[in-house]
Amino acid sequence: MAARSALLKSSLAKKYWMSLTGLFLCLFLIVHLAGNLTLLKDAADAGPAFNAYTEFMTSFPLIKISSYLLYFSILFHAIDGILILTRENKKARPVNYASNKAERNSIWASRNMGVLGTAIFIFIVLHMANFWFKYKFTDIAMDPGDLPDMYGIVVASFQEGWYTAVYVVSMIVLGFHLWHGFESAFQTLGINHHKYSPIIQGVGRFYSVVVPALFAIIPIYIFLNL
Repeated sequence: MAARSALLKSSLAKKYWMSLTGLFLCLFLIVHLAGNLTLLKDAADAGPAFNAYTEFMTSFPLIKISSYLLYFSILFHAIDGILILTRENKKARPVNYASNKAERNSIWASRNMGVLGTAIFIFIVLHMANFWFKYKFTDIAMDPGDLPDMYGIVVASFQEGWYTAVYVVSMIVLGFHLWHGFESAFQTLGINHHKYSPIIQGVGRFYSVVVPALFAIIPIYIFLNL
């Protein structure tokens, strides 16, 4: 028991968990993006399609169970990454080197994962307050198909210039976070073998650019066209 407790408290174990929760969140982003892309349809089709997607995501039993895993992953990934590992890294090197050429040894995103992660977490809180909280705890108008009209709430939110700007900037921040985090997760888990490293790196680069870009296009499209 003592050995197991020590393992769970170790920095390595925390990095394993952070990698696993990070990869789970990457998978969730793909599912979330697939649903959000219905917002790019013609207005007549986008509303029913998005509302049906929202209803499915909140009523299908497997998805509902997965949502609790999602909430845990977000909290654990944020707390573990921002608070615990950052603190331990400072303890590991309490005195800065006289001359530290960090930019020569690592990319900007890897040196600022704490800052990037904090910004993303703040955005998630704002995003959930604006959508998830309203869906769960407020009275929402029903659409013609007798489904909660989340499409109307999304459109109203993205017609606000400030929120669209915050959303787009947050997706840029997410891209930088993923640029380092995706590959780093595989490396921490010991999967990033030299034979597969170029593939993992290529997939990570593609994912970190395309997924945030597609998310960012949605509010811009709504702001400019609806």
